Amino acid sequence: MKARFLALLLFPAMLQAQVRTPLDFLGYELGDKFTRHHLVVDYFNHVAENSKKVDLIQYGKTYEDRPLLLAFVSSTENLSNLDQIRQDNLRRAGVLEGTPNSNVAIVWLSYNVHGNESSSTEASMATIYELIQDNRSDWLENTVVIIDPCINPDGRDRYANFFWQYGNQPYNPDPNSREHDEFWPGGRANHYLFDLNRDWAWQTQTESKSRLKVYNSWLPQVHVDFHEQGVNSPYYFAPAAQPYHELITQFQRDFQTEIGKNHARYFDENNWFYFTKQVFDLLYPSYGDSYPIYNGSIGMTYEQAGGGRAGLGIIKQEDDSLTLKDRIAHHYTTGMSTVEISSNNSDRLLSEFGKFFGDNSTLKYKTFVLKHDGNDDKFNALKSWLESVGIEYGTASNVRGLRGYNYRTGGSSGFTISPNDLVVSTNQPKATLAHILFEPKTKVVDSVTYDITAWGVPYAYGVQAFATSQVVPVRDSQKNSFVAQEAPEKTYAFYAKWNSLDDARFLAELLKRDIKVRFTERVITYKDQSFDRGTLIISKRDNKKLGGDFEKIVTDLANSSNRTISAIGTGFMDSGPDTGSGDVRYLKKPKIALLSGDGVSSLAFGATWHFMEQDLGYPVTVIGTDYFGRVNLSTYDVIIMQDGWYNTFRESQMKKLMEWVSAGGKLVAVQGALNKLKDSDYSDLSEYNSEDEKKAAEKKEEERDESAKLTRYEDQQRESIKSNAPGAIYRVKVDNSDPLAFGYSDTYYTLKIRSNRVAYLEGSNVGIIEKKDDLLSGFAGAYVREDMAKSLVFGVEYKGRGQIVHIVDDPLFRSFWQNGKLLFVNALFMVGQ
Repeated sequence: MKARFLALLLFPAMLQAQVRTPLDFLGYELGDKFTRHHLVVDYFNHVAENSKKVDLIQYGKTYEDRPLLLAFVSSTENLSNLDQIRQDNLRRAGVLEGTPNSNVAIVWLSYNVHGNESSSTEASMATIYELIQDNRSDWLENTVVIIDPCINPDGRDRYANFFWQYGNQPYNPDPNSREHDEFWPGGRANHYLFDLNRDWAWQTQTESKSRLKVYNSWLPQVHVDFHEQGVNSPYYFAPAAQPYHELITQFQRDFQTEIGKNHARYFDENNWFYFTKQVFDLLYPSYGDSYPIYNGSIGMTYEQAGGGRAGLGIIKQEDDSLTLKDRIAHHYTTGMSTVEISSNNSDRLLSEFGKFFGDNSTLKYKTFVLKHDGNDDKFNALKSWLESVGIEYGTASNVRGLRGYNYRTGGSSGFTISPNDLVVSTNQPKATLAHILFEPKTKVVDSVTYDITAWGVPYAYGVQAFATSQVVPVRDSQKNSFVAQEAPEKTYAFYAKWNSLDDARFLAELLKRDIKVRFTERVITYKDQSFDRGTLIISKRDNKKLGGDFEKIVTDLANSSNRTISAIGTGFMDSGPDTGSGDVRYLKKPKIALLSGDGVSSLAFGATWHFMEQDLGYPVTVIGTDYFGRVNLSTYDVIIMQDGWYNTFRESQMKKLMEWVSAGGKLVAVQGALNKLKDSDYSDLSEYNSEDEKKAAEKKEEERDESAKLTRYEDQQRESIKSNAPGAIYRVKVDNSDPLAFGYSDTYYTLKIRSNRVAYLEGSNVGIIEKKDDLLSGFAGAYVREDMAKSLVFGVEYKGRGQIVHIVDDPLFRSFWQNGKLLFVNALFMVGQ
């Protein structure tokens, strides 16, 4: 197969005259240069236009307007019946009714999800050209190959442009050369610096939403996600490492091994190094291997050495060279090998695929019940997400006498189902996926994992839920629809609830239009209406500039935001503060800045940037750490200091920041940023609640260090994870009378991805972990479980006339922890007003 690949590089008119080779079309051999995305698009268009074995579609576009493509490669007969094959496959999965008439397997090859892992897009061009040759026709008789040449064009072009700009000509293989060290943020992530390989299930990014809409309409039998790793690593392919999720079938496990052995045959022939069964596990459900595997596929990751360090060529640690041509050849080989073995086993793949969707009897839980708490916005968002992943949901009549796992307490209890509760049954085609996403505790057979170990959807949405082994009949449910309001002729003020991100978007729209807003810090009742803390109050007095159009302007804006608002004709309330009370705070429109650049986590910055622009819709100024010292901070009301190291922040910069806080600014510090503040002159933040606690902790640490010294070499990694918390969910006690927690109940669930511990503040301790048994789901090391009691999750420190909002666990992590987003908004808008 290597000789075949080299022939593609060297002979421009070989094998099929009407379709040009990549060399002939591009004018250079694959591997001589990095091909920018527009040329990749041009080549795929050329192949589709000149081959009857290829159909090409654009399924979306990126944030930077680059096209997202899918090429369908098969026999001419299959392509003429392509939609029939697709529908038959969905019938096989039970998504559509009926019996399939065709027996064609589907293999989906996804390239370049990480932009600077750049060899796979180059390999996609060699692969599609080879697949349409006559000697591959047998494979295409019973197989449709779907090729996504570049999942992440924005990130890939960012990397390619970097190399074109800074690469030596000819390239310099010295690892110290500039071309092997990208600038912040690098090319790995998409426009908003999201890791698209963690976004399959959550679909927060436009690339993921577009791709999954098509993916879920096909559900392939085999899916490959092409990656790269460190330059000194051998090639990795299936089978995967433990932990496997327990619901992965025996066939899925065994066929991964068969595929791996087929790859090994070609790698052995060429004396290429490779490894299997290590590092890359199959647990977290939002990867490009795990999400497909939980949807019935043989989902796999292939990892080639390279990444953003490799360039066109680099010297490895053993003084051997690794070139882009090497990397392309390896990915080309595994791609072709995958199609080969899938075609040779198409009947088995189709049969086992049908079985995957046909038997749900082994699932532990038969029904998940999410208790409706009156927050329609939250449940509408949850229903929209369920629809995007293809999970069926509904409601049930009043059902009593049920028993199941109580997500809030972490134990078993009785419960009832009310008509408005949302019910997800495992009596459906996507039963396995639903079970994995909703299960309260995931079984982890090996605590050395590659990613987070907890993600339960009820916790992510902040919904009280029960999981039961009892079967509950489900009937269809619809989203609660919004009914537009007529503007009143006259009103004193409008009142708008505050308990969801949709409410926050409405606030953002009001402020962007310079409509003045207040909010209440106390519960208000008027006639038969109750207005909770945080309720927005838009008064005619504050907005007298709108004149007689006040009522219409505010009502129209509420309607366009799908918000129901209450028109109140007086400022005199039945109970609670009147509209003119000091407990009804004026909300000053804040000017917000967000730190970026060296020392800041690009992923955390990107999640916040995306949240501000795409989720909230509120302007934010991005300020680089490299020129922070020159910025006049007095023009900003809020500065966000997201997760990071801030190792480039000098003493003078921190002093400047703290002086700004003392003068009335608000600093929102998240996760790793707290380490810059903890036990320093900048803040009262500390790791311990008292000197006695500190001494006891130091003694305990000495004992742990002594114990670790005797650990066998082979056990040292497992010893180290005693201090890790790779995505564990904790129950948090909340003071919801504080503006930081407006819109919340007295309980919050936090996703702890690090073992950071912070003591209680001298100021407001709004969210705290009280006890060791507040750990509800996921793996936390033994030392973490011991130490996390009596610690802060979020709170407010008062410094001079300003505030520091400390948030220990990033509520915007990967943008899927939906219940944390209002907390972040509160930090920006409510605290300190």
